[in-house]
Amino acid sequence: MTGCGDIDATKLLGGRVTLFQPADGYRAAIDPVLLAAAVPAVAGQAVLELGCGTGAALLCLAARVPGLAVTGLEIQDLAAGLARRGAAESGLADRVTVLDGDVSAPPEGLRPNSFDHILANPPFWPTGRHTPSASGHKANSHGEGVGDLAGFVQAALRLGKSRGTLTLIYPAERLDHLLSLLAGRFGDIRVLPLWPRAGVPAKRVIVSARRDARGPLSLLPGLVLHGEGQGYTAPVEAMLRHAAPLPLQ
Repeated sequence: MTGCGDIDATKLLGGRVTLFQPADGYRAAIDPVLLAAAVPAVAGQAVLELGCGTGAALLCLAARVPGLAVTGLEIQDLAAGLARRGAAESGLADRVTVLDGDVSAPPEGLRPNSFDHILANPPFWPTGRHTPSASGHKANSHGEGVGDLAGFVQAALRLGKSRGTLTLIYPAERLDHLLSLLAGRFGDIRVLPLWPRAGVPAKRVIVSARRDARGPLSLLPGLVLHGEGQGYTAPVEAMLRHAAPLPLQ
């Protein structure tokens, strides 16, 4: 691994997962944990995370669903290496594979139409819409580059099975952009707003869609993240600490 610097270890899912992250780079918050909770995977299936970073989402998903085979694709060699380290430390290396590669040109080891579910926490902001972080790792995680959202959707179309799901977490203010890319390619789209607090506009949404499906779009009731004070609501606490699923119904 190049440019490692200081590395921190963080426990997720009540200690089930050990996540390694650069001390001065992007820090995984609750987004990847909630994303993993929303993937409707079961034992025996194959799941791919596009742009897995240091592995927060794919490790949480593998820990929540025993018997699930999870693959991550990551362009940054430091992040990919830390994801592998986290899989080994969490006792998940036998079911988690992390590949180095670009979403826009996936490696040959990823066969078309081979994954039951695909998930992604893609870069949020297009070039010119955000101030890049001084940390290259964080800048690549937050800002679109070669692997923009259209590239993520195209990769999901190529690598996912027919009727398989694509689950993403994305800024609410860019939901129209995401839906425009899914139109005509994915159906049975479900949108779950994530309310920071009751009565406060959503900053993030979780979107689930099914390839080759024709079902209508559903706007779900939404999930309130914080209750009184700084604590999480009971449903969110169950997902963060006890690996509870987040059904998108």
